[in-house]
Amino acid sequence: MSEKFDAILSSANLPQSGGLLYLRLRNLIAQSIDEGFLAPGDGLPSERDIAQMTGLSRVTVRKALGQLVSEGVLFQRHGSGTFVTQQVERFEQSLSTLTSFSEDMARRDMELRSQWLDRGIYAPAPEEMVILGLAGDEKVARVGRLRIANGVPLAVERAAIAASILPDPQSITHSLYAKLNETGHRPVRALQRIAAVNLDQKNAALLGVAPGSASLRIERTAYLASGRVVEFTRSIYRGDAYDFVAELRDAKS
Repeated sequence: MSEKFDAILSSANLPQSGGLLYLRLRNLIAQSIDEGFLAPGDGLPSERDIAQMTGLSRVTVRKALGQLVSEGVLFQRHGSGTFVTQQVERFEQSLSTLTSFSEDMARRDMELRSQWLDRGIYAPAPEEMVILGLAGDEKVARVGRLRIANGVPLAVERAAIAASILPDPQSITHSLYAKLNETGHRPVRALQRIAAVNLDQKNAALLGVAPGSASLRIERTAYLASGRVVEFTRSIYRGDAYDFVAELRDAKS
């Protein structure tokens, strides 16, 4: 937390200010962010501490913080507190080329890292059995990651692959597609379904934005040259970071 921001709160004399008090506090916090006294990722004092520093009621403080959360300026992580949202540049992503997230970020010269959420072998869910064409006794490898570029969390990916194709998901160190390429199982085509959704609390916390924020849900079913499904991936992308672009041609040309 910023000591300068604490000093700003303590010296603000908001109860003696004119206008709606929650808006005065909202504007003070927003101004502190704009002027660099609070940086992206910084945590704010608790509601109780802000109330004590400013002389405002906790109801007023909660309303001011809620306003900034709804605007995407702050986000709240259950059990951890309130934080300044990391603002991101927007990316254009082509829908005409089959690439991995790692390849997309490398092409943009961005530093990529992953936070592993899951890497293991499991009994398949019914949907996985149908999409991947698994028999009743086959297992599925699941690979779940939070994808972070230049320090900013951009996407949550959860992939399912037949365990016969990926028997050792723990061996993936960087790119799933690079691993599949090593074994001759890199997909050659894919179908993607994209839908706009509001983030639930779990995914919002991972992406560092407010619950209910706009996002893009992408389901990818990828195929080998033989026509076999090799990958079924569900991803959640930050809505404030991505524009998906497709080139369209006249059907008569």
